[in-house]
Amino acid sequence: MALNVVILAAGLGKRMCSSLPKVLHPIAGKPLLEHIISTASELNPSAIFIIYGHGGEQVRQQLQHLSVQWIEQKQQLGTGHAVAQAIPHIQDNERVLILLGDAPLITVATLQKLLQETPENAVGLVTVHMPDPTGLGRVLRDASGAMIAVVEEKEASATQRKIQEINTGIMVVPAQKLKQWLPKINNNNASGEYYLPDIIALAVTEKMAITTVAAESPEEVQGINDRAQLAMLERAYQRRVARKLMLAGVTLKDPERFDVRGEITCAMDVTFDINVILEGKISIGKNSTIGPNVVLRNVTIGDNVVIKANCVLEEAQVADGCTIGPFARVRPGTKLAANVHVGNFVEIKNAVVGAGTKINHLTYVGDATIGKTVNIGAGTITCNYDGANKHHTIIDDNVFIGSGTELVAPIKIGEGATIGAGSTITRDAPANALTLRRADQQKTINNWQRPVKKDK
Repeated sequence: MALNVVILAAGLGKRMCSSLPKVLHPIAGKPLLEHIISTASELNPSAIFIIYGHGGEQVRQQLQHLSVQWIEQKQQLGTGHAVAQAIPHIQDNERVLILLGDAPLITVATLQKLLQETPENAVGLVTVHMPDPTGLGRVLRDASGAMIAVVEEKEASATQRKIQEINTGIMVVPAQKLKQWLPKINNNNASGEYYLPDIIALAVTEKMAITTVAAESPEEVQGINDRAQLAMLERAYQRRVARKLMLAGVTLKDPERFDVRGEITCAMDVTFDINVILEGKISIGKNSTIGPNVVLRNVTIGDNVVIKANCVLEEAQVADGCTIGPFARVRPGTKLAANVHVGNFVEIKNAVVGAGTKINHLTYVGDATIGKTVNIGAGTITCNYDGANKHHTIIDDNVFIGSGTELVAPIKIGEGATIGAGSTITRDAPANALTLRRADQQKTINNWQRPVKKDK
């Protein structure tokens, strides 16, 4: 039987105190609603319907990349009324899975269990025991333990309010039955709304057994109504990701101070210190170490890499054996070959750096191609911008750049060349020679021999 998913996302979210629609507030850098859609997609439904209302155009625009069908609920008259908006688009011989756009942590495993344990012609509901169920609909059961109804708190008696098992709002219903029952529910209640859970009592009247599946934890089905709950579920999500990583062989110095806001692929024996933030798509190879207060955004990192404290890397590639930082910034378009050293207060942008090269202190390298085993001294700048256009710097293999050097692009430094400290180089420098500039003169000394280290 084909499965349709209906996600209720029309709520105003008044308690969020925000101009941003509630379902667009982020968990782990992704809108609440997008989390639900991603989870639902893993069930391979024939269609996903989003019932939207407040801020609908903003929601649709931000999530236009997702393969869903949008249905507007022009008047918000309750959950039963919201589901009714999707009914004309669903065939009688299909199942309908109803999800909530503000409950982002529901798992595929729980939904699969619900679908598997509920007969195709029956109703299934996800429930959970809440230590404090205040404000939530209680699950009513008969003496045998069979579920017979859901009562909203506003209509519940004092005895019923003591019940800790609550209705999560997540259910699966045969489409044909849904079409029969929705017109029968009424709004004769304290809120004047059409409550979707009222169909439970109608199912019981028809002597249909109600299947219930327990969520793994309250956090899995917790809806978000304010920013305090948003922050609580953010940490719950991060704990879930952290646990998965640790069970796969990753060391986290403190799982409570670790944030993933994207997709991470991590090999064994990687170590993360505190306050690391991972955004976008991240891949990290084995035995690599990420220091404290590091931000990684859309980066690929090889094996045995050390990234020291307070570095920011974005849209870059770092090969095996590199050492970066502390306090380094590696910007988009950067590719570091094996065993490159990038030191403190170094910024690199849109540069390809060859194996074994060292850029250790207080340096800016932008729009450059740098060869192997180059040594770039402290305070070096590639002057890549003339105020209107960017220009490229080429530094061949085995070059030594003295401290405080300015390389005015476009420029090429030949293989084996040495640039004297404090020079401003405005013309290409030949290979295997010392080039330096003092005052207004630039000269090249041929057949010059670079100093070698003395034995200690």
